[in-house]
Amino acid sequence: MTNDLDELFARFLRKDRRALSRLLTLASRGESLDAIRAALQNAPQSRQGCVIGISGSGGVGKSSLIGRMIESLRTRGETVAVLCCDPESPLTGGALPGDRVRIGKTAEDTGVFIRSLATPSGSQAVASNLDVLIALFLAYGFQTVILETVGAGQGDTAVHSLVDIVVVLLQPEAGDELQWEKAGLLEVADVVVIHKSDLPGARRVAAQVQEQLNLPGCREVPVLTASASRGEGLEDLWETIRRLAPQKP
Repeated sequence: MTNDLDELFARFLRKDRRALSRLLTLASRGESLDAIRAALQNAPQSRQGCVIGISGSGGVGKSSLIGRMIESLRTRGETVAVLCCDPESPLTGGALPGDRVRIGKTAEDTGVFIRSLATPSGSQAVASNLDVLIALFLAYGFQTVILETVGAGQGDTAVHSLVDIVVVLLQPEAGDELQWEKAGLLEVADVVVIHKSDLPGARRVAAQVQEQLNLPGCREVPVLTASASRGEGLEDLWETIRRLAPQKP
């Protein structure tokens, strides 16, 4: 590492949020990746946090649910970092940070860090160098890292290799069984959440997905219902995540 990077990483290890932000920027741009990886390997703190992938099509309410999850974690005194893989702007090449706005006002909470990342078309719904970004959050000491992606098709399953547990959100009236079967993301889901459970047909959709996913001889995939707007189903979701995450290879 250069002297500048040595100093930057030293500040990072002292929990300097500006240093964390700068390292995240460098990694997202693909700059000094080898040096950052080497520094992370030599960092005194080992990987301890839980990494959760939240995926689902646009409009399913991922950001609203994540906002509620942040509130729940902070109530328990746990720190949380969020990486939002937003679509890349065709004009600037940057992220369209709508998700970060919708998640909530957390700028003054030092136990929360939210970063929006531009996701180029054809990149399987994930931004570049996410493994390094996640490692930075874990080395910094965040207890939970949430990765939000737009998973809408069979190609959008790259998130599976980056996280401990994949939570896929569906909503009532979002499509029939054939559409769910085409959604390859369901194949790697560890938990499926029928979100906006206050809408008509939520229980019917949950039953259909449960029947489709949990066939004889297949691994069991919990199917839950939740509503961020009503604050319903969050405890069940957290209990399921905590139960399954340590068991995932």
